[in-house]
Order: sequence, then C-alpha cells, then structure tokens
Amino acid sequence: MIYGIMGAMPEEVDQLCARLQDVTCETYAGVDYHRGTLHGRPVVVCCAGMGKANAASTVQVLCTKYGIGRLIFSGVAGNMTGKIGIGDVCVGETVFYHDAELDMLAQSAPFLTEYHGDPALVQAALHACSACGVKAIAGRIATGDTFVGDCATKAAIAEKCHPDCVEMEGAAVSQIAARNGVPCVVLRAMSDNADESGYEVLVVKDFSIAEYVRTATEIVVRMIETL
Repeated sequence: MIYGIMGAMPEEVDQLCARLQDVTCETYAGVDYHRGTLHGRPVVVCCAGMGKANAASTVQVLCTKYGIGRLIFSGVAGNMTGKIGIGDVCVGETVFYHDAELDMLAQSAPFLTEYHGDPALVQAALHACSACGVKAIAGRIATGDTFVGDCATKAAIAEKCHPDCVEMEGAAVSQIAARNGVPCVVLRAMSDNADESGYEVLVVKDFSIAEYVRTATEIVVRMIETL
C-alpha cells in the first residue's frame, strides 16, 4: 500500500518531507514528488499548488504514475462554523464545490454532486486528532477557486451550502480520487475565519502558516503510524 500525501502550498508539505526516510525526489509536470517511508510505510508527498486544476492534475499523477492506494490531503482552511475555532481541524466527511454547476459535473464519472471521505480514513483522522490533543469534527468542506476573505462572500457561501470550512482544493482532490477508486480524506486546520481579518493576515501581510501546518503534520504522521 502506497500512501499519497498532498498539500497546496510548500509550507503544507515541508514538515512532512523532513520526516521521510530513504527519500528520492523527482519532478513531473512541474510538481516535486518526494518518495520515501514514514513509520516504515511507503509514501509519496507532494505540493500540488493552489486551486482546483492543480489539485486534480496532481491526484491523477499520484494515481497513474505512483500507484497510490490511499490519499490524504492536508492543509489549512477558513472557518465557517462556531463548532470549532482557529487551530482546530475539520475532517472532510462531505466535500463539495461551492462555485460549480454540480448537476453538470455529475454527468461524468464519478457521477456525484458531492464526495465523501473514506470512512476508515475519516475515523483514523479523528482518532489521530484526539491523540494529538486537537479538537476536530467530521464536517462539510466547501471548495472554490477564490480565496474567501470578506464577510459578504462568506455569508453567500454559508447560505448556499452551509459548510464548516472553505478552501480551494478538497473537492477536486476528492473527485479525481473517486474517479480512480482511491480512498481519500481531506484534513483542514483552521487558519482564519474566512473574513476581512483573514485576508489581511494571510494575503496582505503574507503571514506564515507554519504553526497551523504543524498541527496538521502531527495528525498525518499519527494516521500513517496507526493505519
């Protein structure tokens, strides 16, 4: 069993790459794929880049070129719920697009309007969060190609689809994993509240997300250790 582990930004995978043993790295279609072992299990770790197209193409490479059998996407997101707060985690029980014509997408494989995290991987993620002392929920993750950083956009998305958090890759990752029959889970640590303050901190001031990524990294390492 080869595990694929993805992030959208270098910060989201650098800490994981530093923990790999017996590492080799090759670049394919502009993405660096780090092959190695984590707790003795073979893994391929990569940074896909931000947005749905980057995420989808990278998942297909992981499936076709590297033959992964399970996929974990780990990163940060904007919080959309009062059930969790900054630094807490949303495990993607349900993942969907907030900016797409879902009925049209569902006319081709995997013929779904929303995607569900693999139950075993969702439970493994929740157990790993608990073991790491991190508050987590199995929730709803909404994906779109626009950074959500203002209250008006946040309110419109909340009214439309009631997500627990919002980000830019998860549904694309889940869609292509489902097309390939690869069990998948999306993990998101809350880095901001998807409003003007989040835009100011994460975009304008180019804030380091290393602290939030550290949480997600520990969870993924624990998952790989116990799966």
